[in-house]
Amino acid sequence: MFNKLQQTYQGKKVFLTGHTGFKGAWMLKTLSLLGAEVKGYALAPQTEDDLYHLIAGDTLCTSVIADLRDKKCLEEALLSFQPDFVFHLAAQPLVRLSYEIPAETFEVNAIGTANVLDAVRLLDKSCSVVLITTDKVYHNNEWLYPYRENDRLGGYDPYSASKACTELVIDSYRNSFFNTKRYTTHQKAIAVARAGNVIGGGDWSQDRLIPDIAKAFALEKPVVIRNPNSVRPWQHVLEPVIGYLLLGTHLVVSPVQYSQAYNFGPHLSDALPVAEMLKLAIASWGKGEYRVEKVEGQPHEAGLLKLDISKAINELKWQPKMNAQQAVSMAMDWYSEFNSNKNNIDDFTTAQINRFLDE
Repeated sequence: MFNKLQQTYQGKKVFLTGHTGFKGAWMLKTLSLLGAEVKGYALAPQTEDDLYHLIAGDTLCTSVIADLRDKKCLEEALLSFQPDFVFHLAAQPLVRLSYEIPAETFEVNAIGTANVLDAVRLLDKSCSVVLITTDKVYHNNEWLYPYRENDRLGGYDPYSASKACTELVIDSYRNSFFNTKRYTTHQKAIAVARAGNVIGGGDWSQDRLIPDIAKAFALEKPVVIRNPNSVRPWQHVLEPVIGYLLLGTHLVVSPVQYSQAYNFGPHLSDALPVAEMLKLAIASWGKGEYRVEKVEGQPHEAGLLKLDISKAINELKWQPKMNAQQAVSMAMDWYSEFNSNKNNIDDFTTAQINRFLDE
């Protein structure tokens, strides 16, 4: 896999939004190992322990610290770089936070994406664009049936709805300005990637399971969970990151064919309840406890969500490399290394990426 991706990205210019975030930092590190020239656009990292700082992100890219809503700044950053690829990861990514800042969530996610596509529209060269949304774009009936790319979109909470709106924005731009029937004129390939819940080292976000586990275990405190029976499609962050890059390679080869939406998630057997994931984390860490704390009046969160990934498997020849146990183990290994040997975490992260690509 490494050689295949390197052939596509080595020496190429990649414009990466959200490069200072959790998933964005893993993407940045992977692209640097592949030999890409990266320009990042994102808000500033929040703490010195953010993965972006731990991997010395400023040495891996040209970094623009700015807001997606600053249309003029975004256009200048992208157009001055003249990228071969755009990967749009920047977003307000938290469901519970979206209840506190709903209007801002819609603005950042939907209008921010429109701003990215407006900048791409002004780009006078061929470019492959992969826009990252979420598995939560689907109108969730909480049934056992896994959602396919052509299923109805929707969203109960502001975050999910904002991402469904984002998909409508993308679809409109693709039809209006980047229509595949006119590809030879505009030369822009526009694809969408929908990923499930990602886990992995370097995630310190609030109200996320693995970060909560890692923080509690490091302090030798019990983990407090709200919804032990909620089922999610858990996957290690490198699974979708490599999926996005693989989708980018397909856009180069056949831009019209692959200008579509693709689900990236685990096999259905690895869509597990929160409580089961906690048990796997405890087994990996070697010890740990948890307690369920039901709090009345909490905002709505989906209880069941599964993805059908057969399209990515059949068309992109992508599929998950790890099961849930392996994904949890890899994530907890990272946090264990961070706690015991923080100065080595950049090399440790690199080793995890290389091992994943070589398998």
